Amino acid sequence: MKWTGRKICPTVSALSVKNGRKRSKRRKEMHVEFLSHWSGHLNREMYVNRYGHAGIPVVVFASSGGSHNEYADFGMIEACSWFIETGKVQFFTLSSVDSESWLADWKHPHDRAEMHRAYERYVIEEAIPFIKHKTGWFNPMMTTGCSMGAYHAVNFFLQHPDVFTKVVALSGVYDARFFVGDNLNDEAIYQNSPADYIWNQNDGWFIDRYRQADIIVCTGHGAWEADGLPSFYTLKKAFDYKQIPAWFAEWGHDVAHDWVWWRKQMPYFLNELNL
Repeated sequence: MKWTGRKICPTVSALSVKNGRKRSKRRKEMHVEFLSHWSGHLNREMYVNRYGHAGIPVVVFASSGGSHNEYADFGMIEACSWFIETGKVQFFTLSSVDSESWLADWKHPHDRAEMHRAYERYVIEEAIPFIKHKTGWFNPMMTTGCSMGAYHAVNFFLQHPDVFTKVVALSGVYDARFFVGDNLNDEAIYQNSPADYIWNQNDGWFIDRYRQADIIVCTGHGAWEADGLPSFYTLKKAFDYKQIPAWFAEWGHDVAHDWVWWRKQMPYFLNELNL
């Protein structure tokens, strides 16, 4: 699906009716697995939860301070249960190392970026093959996240558009300066600041894949969303300039940076993707 023109986001009542209608069509109980595997890149056991038995794998990055259990604990799995139980998607919720990378204020900014790079190697070289082995799915996947997880989802998609061809990012900040200050002269930091490096991404291999992907970036305008708005608009401007089709969805002034809204947004966007 390609996003063209401006789409109007639904009202809460419309979402409730739509989700209620879908719930009445459930056909299969949810398959859940609590998994783990060893990461040589991070030198530790990494935990991964699987929700679903079929459909495109959706790699979920946790929010700030969150874990692989967070997506279920805050009701996102239940909110998306129709899509899971009918075999449209299967969620794989990953462990996070943000407390040792971008959120580790006690570390030098470069060391924080290098820890993220180790996590990137884990995701691409270890977690993705692990998911392929568990599912038998060898096509590109989807990625998503809320808040800090949205930053990861966009960053991983832009860095690896052959691995991910669909991204749903909810309420993210896409500027690494938010985490480490004005240190973009450090290549390791700059290359993980999507709102900056996208402007200089002119490689046709990447641009062609961006243009073929399904990209959804959403923000509200309510409480606690202000931090993400500057990089949201910068990213939108860059995508427009580079003619990359994407849906930059802006929800209302009552829509806060909180799970109650992400639980409404995620099933809405999954439905719009026509999986």
